[in-house]
Formats: sequence, C-alpha cells, structure tokens
Amino acid sequence: MRPTTTTILLACGIAAGALVPAVLLIDGATRPGYSLWHHGASQLGTGERGWLQTANFVIGGLLLLAFAAGIRRVLVVGRAAVWAPVLLMAGGLAMVVAGIVPTDPALGYPPGLPEVVTTAGRVHGLAGLVLFAALAAVPFVLARSPGVGSRGWARYSRWSGALVIAFAIAAGLAFRLDVQGVVRPAPAGLLEHAALLVGFAWIIAAAARLRRRPVRVEV
Repeated sequence: MRPTTTTILLACGIAAGALVPAVLLIDGATRPGYSLWHHGASQLGTGERGWLQTANFVIGGLLLLAFAAGIRRVLVVGRAAVWAPVLLMAGGLAMVVAGIVPTDPALGYPPGLPEVVTTAGRVHGLAGLVLFAALAAVPFVLARSPGVGSRGWARYSRWSGALVIAFAIAAGLAFRLDVQGVVRPAPAGLLEHAALLVGFAWIIAAAARLRRRPVRVEV
C-alpha cells in the first residue's frame, strides 16, 4: 500500500525520536574531552564536531514540525487536536533555534575556552527550556485522547511527562551545584540526556500508535 501524506508526516515523529538521542549519545561517547555524565547535550554544538550537533538539532526540529502537522491531520477537534500540534511546533522551532544558536562554554567544555555568558547563550537556554516544556507537556495532552490509546497508554504518557520534568529540573540543579563547586563532577549531563531520551522515546511510541490509525478522530 502506498503511504499517504499523513503516514509520512507521522513517520517523521519516529525519525526524530530515533535520530536526536542516537546522535547525542554516539557523538557524546566518542567526542574527545566530552563527558556524557558531566556535560549538557547542547555543549555538543560547540567545539570539535560542533556542526554535527547543529545539524542534529535542526533536522530533528524540522522532523518534529512535520510530526505536528501529521497529528493535526489525525486529530480534528478537541483540546488535544489544538494543543498537541501547537506544543510540538513550539518544541520543533525551539530545536531549530538551539541548533542555529550555540550555547556558551561551560563545565570545562570545550577545553581551554573561557566560561562566559553571552546573549547567544541566553537565547539557546530559552530555546532549550521551550523544548523540555514541550516534551513534558505533549504526553499529558495525548494521555487520554480517544483513538490514541488505552489506560495503559495514558499511564505511560503521564509517567513520561513527569519523568521529563523531574530529570530536566534535576539536571538544572546538578549544573548549578557543579558551577558553584558544591558537587564536582555533578551528573548534569546524565540527567539531561535522560530527560531527552524519555521524551523522544515517547514521541516514537506516539507516532507509531497514530500511524496505525491515520484517520480523523474526535478527541
């Protein structure tokens, strides 16, 4: 059967969910001077091979935008039909911005560069906040949408959203503790990667579910 536009758009969610974490983890594990435990995901957009993470965020953001369009085609009326695409579009645009505008050096990476706070770094940080907010909120929005999933799906979605929030907040706290010299090296990177992994794993699951039912449903 020839794939429809809707199924292709929904498949972009699967592609984004697989691409972004995979590139982050593989590049982070093989980047000289970079620690998956210590350093944030965005810091891969700086230093050696920074172009790779820039491309990862930009492509991943565009795929999320396409996935948002696919959800809008499947869900026609109701709160989820409005808010799920809006939140995913915000997250996708935030990823594109985060890719184009690099973060500041921090926690000793890239090695040898002074740790300063710039306007670009603030813009990147705001984009990252929007992305994490979207990854946390969309699972709650689609948790109980008729035509999307069961009680088990609703439970999984809520846990996913809650874990993204918990890991993201914990990552921010760990980063502050590290910068202040209270805990070194703090697991800020590990916690941030965990938040992204949970969020994008949920996106894969949601896209796979919706691809099996690429029809318009009321929510």
